[in-house]
Amino acid sequence: MPGLLTSPSFPNDVPIAPLHVIDYQLLVRGDAEEMDNLFQAARELGFWYLKNHGTEEDAQRMFSTFGGTLDLPLAEKMLYEQGDSGNSFGYKAKGKIVTDKNGTLDCSEFFNVAQDDALSWPTVIHRDYPATITSRMQDVVTPFVRKSRDINFLLLSVFEHKLGLPRGDLWKLHPSTGTCGGEARCVKTPPNAQQAGIGAHSDFGTLSLVHNRLGGLQVMQPGSDKWLYIKPLPGHIVCNVGDALAIFSGGILRSCVHRVMPPPGEQARYARHSVAFFTRPGDQIPLRHLSERSKMVSDSVSQAPPGQYEPGATAGEWTSRRIRSLRLKSRAGWLASQGTEHSSGVQSQTH
Repeated sequence: MPGLLTSPSFPNDVPIAPLHVIDYQLLVRGDAEEMDNLFQAARELGFWYLKNHGTEEDAQRMFSTFGGTLDLPLAEKMLYEQGDSGNSFGYKAKGKIVTDKNGTLDCSEFFNVAQDDALSWPTVIHRDYPATITSRMQDVVTPFVRKSRDINFLLLSVFEHKLGLPRGDLWKLHPSTGTCGGEARCVKTPPNAQQAGIGAHSDFGTLSLVHNRLGGLQVMQPGSDKWLYIKPLPGHIVCNVGDALAIFSGGILRSCVHRVMPPPGEQARYARHSVAFFTRPGDQIPLRHLSERSKMVSDSVSQAPPGQYEPGATAGEWTSRRIRSLRLKSRAGWLASQGTEHSSGVQSQTH
């Protein structure tokens, strides 16, 4: 069933990423030590667990809603296909994304609902969705999006403080007016898969929240070529920094490469579902370091190659370009789709 919570358990004989566990309620109370822990996690690996976040039931309702949607006949789902233009919202079928330089196709399918559509419902901003989603938009999707966005905005307020930015500087890059690439997603990979569900990449946007029930998510530590599993922990979200926040911070916060592989051990016998929320800047926001607003960011930028944190694109252009690069039709762009942190020098090829 979507959001599998029972056995088999995650195996003990696979390499595990050493993620910090951050208590969201301590951040809400402004606990200085927990804010330090979050900042350290975002600087070291860019991934961490978040507990006491209050969205576990919301996520479970998302698993049920989107699980039913992904069980629809393929022909019906394809009516909502994303296409190759760089649009992220809608359905992505299996085998539409290249996962490596050899052209290996992915084995996952997912549905994305735009943050703008969820928050404006019933007004449509970007596109329509299946009735299995629209019938639950008001009581399932919109509350999940709203709560997830609020979590990320609190995290951004901590990063503002720790980076020495004026209060509200990161929030302003995610305005409530205009459009953005923020979205909710449910991913499904089949049981006994033999290839990657999602290939190596870093996330396009600011912050990501992922609810996992089975293993399969892997991260590559900076300076390493080894993949480490991120073990799912009941009641914990996996959070990570995306490219936009890495750029805004001048590389202080890490947007690390990760991928989705078949679950390890006995878990591989089950279909894997995950529910995610991606916060992304306003489409018209220029992606550029905030060195004029923070001495810490300025010092970091001064030590980086010229132009490394100035990709010359708006957030909307960046997201659209990265999505197009992932698609089978743009196989030649696969390397560029990986993002900002890969050890082979992907940064210079992202635009």
